[in-house]
Amino acid sequence: MDYRVLIAEDEPRLLRVLGDYFKSRGDRPVLAKDGMEALEKAEAGDFDAVLLDIMMPELDGLGVCRAIRRGSDEPIVFLTALSEEDDKLLGYELGADDYVTKPFTMSVLYAKLEALIRRSRGGISKNGRIAEGDIEADTSSCRVWAGGREVKLTPKEYDLLLCLMRNRNIVLSRQQLLIKCWGYDYEGDERAVDTHIKRLREKLGESAGAIRTVIKAGYVMEG
Repeated sequence: MDYRVLIAEDEPRLLRVLGDYFKSRGDRPVLAKDGMEALEKAEAGDFDAVLLDIMMPELDGLGVCRAIRRGSDEPIVFLTALSEEDDKLLGYELGADDYVTKPFTMSVLYAKLEALIRRSRGGISKNGRIAEGDIEADTSSCRVWAGGREVKLTPKEYDLLLCLMRNRNIVLSRQQLLIKCWGYDYEGDERAVDTHIKRLREKLGESAGAIRTVIKAGYVMEG
């Protein structure tokens, strides 16, 4: 598909396997063996997506994610071991879009990453615009405006916003939002929804009041 993907993994064999797999799919992987190298390469070029191992020498994946998110919104997926489950919420707070738990199959990893890339490019959206109050989304380009200013969202933040807008005045549970935005095979915690909603509200600024928390039920876009 000719995606340019930054892959950071400190285990040499897995890094090589990942690179070979992405090349076999027609992509252009750029490999990094530790966090510092990953950050240097991220700052030096543009990527369609970033794949980060959490536990890396020099600088861990969380630190790399934090630095990337200061100036870029390309999809970020973490590779994580089961023992690193507690790091997931922190990763979401820093702007990660998804996690893949080791061990994993290459096809599942690739499908998740490709879906995020296509969504960030607008390749799977329908034509037209949706507006709720002073929030407007162009579903042909995945661009969002709030209060007349354009808002840069990560793919998961965009998915959540669009889901809430398309279900105006309907309370959606965290489980429903997980299924709609992460998929049925999601293995993580429902609190990931809360973390992404928090980041979404911060970016929407004064327009964030349209998204209301319904205690013990979920979230609703009121209009």
